[in-house]
Amino acid sequence: MDIQLIIGAVIGIIVGAIIAYFIVKSSQSKSANSIVAEAKKEAASILKEAKADGESKKKDKILQAKEKFIELKSEHEKVILSRDKKIADAEKRTRDKESQVSSELSKNKKLNKDLEDKVKDYDFRNDYLEKKQEEIDKVHQNAIKQLEVISGVSAEEAKAQLVESLKESAKTDAMVIIQDTIEEAKMTAQQEAKKIIINTIQRIGTEEAVENCVSVFNLESDDVKGRIIGREGRNIRAIEAATGVEIIVDDTPEAIILSCFDSVRREVARLSLHKLVTDGRIHPARIEEVVKKTRKQIDEEIIEIGKRTVIDLGIHGLNPELIKIVGRMKYRSSYGQNLLQHSREVAKLCGVMAAELGLNPKLAKRAGLLHDIGKVPDTETEVPHAILGMQWAEKYGEKPEVCNAIGAHHDEVEMTSLLSPIIQVCDAISGARPGARRQVLDSYIQRLKDLEEIAFGFTGVKKAYAIQAGRELRVIVESEKVNDDKASNLSFEISQKIQTDMTYPGQVKVTVIRETRAVNIAK
Repeated sequence: MDIQLIIGAVIGIIVGAIIAYFIVKSSQSKSANSIVAEAKKEAASILKEAKADGESKKKDKILQAKEKFIELKSEHEKVILSRDKKIADAEKRTRDKESQVSSELSKNKKLNKDLEDKVKDYDFRNDYLEKKQEEIDKVHQNAIKQLEVISGVSAEEAKAQLVESLKESAKTDAMVIIQDTIEEAKMTAQQEAKKIIINTIQRIGTEEAVENCVSVFNLESDDVKGRIIGREGRNIRAIEAATGVEIIVDDTPEAIILSCFDSVRREVARLSLHKLVTDGRIHPARIEEVVKKTRKQIDEEIIEIGKRTVIDLGIHGLNPELIKIVGRMKYRSSYGQNLLQHSREVAKLCGVMAAELGLNPKLAKRAGLLHDIGKVPDTETEVPHAILGMQWAEKYGEKPEVCNAIGAHHDEVEMTSLLSPIIQVCDAISGARPGARRQVLDSYIQRLKDLEEIAFGFTGVKKAYAIQAGRELRVIVESEKVNDDKASNLSFEISQKIQTDMTYPGQVKVTVIRETRAVNIAK
């Protein structure tokens, strides 16, 4: 506070000096003594005011300091009270935990005591039961001896008699169960057969669709793919619109895929692409022109194939529309078997069989050739192919025997002549011929190899042969490693492995052969 007073005094002196300076300037006429006196008087007045002002400020600062001290003291007391409360809460929780732990300890002591009592009781009961078991065993042995003395039969002989009686009873019960199972199987046979057919369709449906609905067009280089696609895809769209075939251009090297259910359209697309690629001019106008010429060429070829087929088989007077349908069968397959080749086989078989039975062989050939014409309709239809073929035959003036044979070869209509069962039998013979239902030789050979490899994957197999076009697998096992019971199980396991891992038409019979040879030489 002394510093503030000194500062106030200095300020007063400076102000007084300034005022004195101005007074001297303004009134030069006054004498120097009077001026100095007045200046001193003024300076004393200013000094007095400065001291008074300093005292008031000093009092204000002291009051503010006291208020701040009181405020800080109050906050400090609040903090101390809060800490005391927390400490008290913590002490209370600690006391609660201690009481809880003491309670748990007392409970555990009680449980341990109960457990010890129960263990002692268990040991006592266990010893008691062991003694009782020994007594019961002794009584049981004595009872058996007494029964043997009374009955005159030993325990082993009685056991053997009991086993024999149980065997007879079990055989009787088993026969009853077998009969019931057979009856139940007869009732559910049709339903199970449908399930088997559906499972077979699921297994081979995809493979058949790929083989019968896709053609591969080979290219000299992958650069041709860009020309086939064209700018912004206009060429490939023009080809698909003109032919009705979906063209798949993927990463397959030097090849594109033609996909369509109609084999005639696929052939038109394949030949058109061959001409366009060979010529080198590929644009929408040229595509339409080439496709139109190719379609006309295929139509002429179909008619020529139909004429040549009927001439080879010695069939005369066939309607031109039926000749055209026969030619279309070249571009249709059934279960991997070319439809025209199948129909020619059936026609020849029908002629031979009809001649043996004393029927008209030419009429039989005619019916055999036409029996599957319903499989090559121009448009989609829901009518079964046998009925559709019969309707076409009636429409184009075929004889009633031929029409009935076509419609009845799958039992859609009732047979009315001896020609009908001949067509049905010859159709089955051609389709069941080993290898007939597989057009791709590589896949056929691969299936045989896969069958044999599956058999060799089992322990004890010595040799394995896939025969009858892959419809039977014969497995020869080592008699030292595989007994009769295991051979039966091995046959089942191999059949299950084939069913799980392979895709195949029809069914595969698995035969396991186990031989025991005894060889001696007479000298």
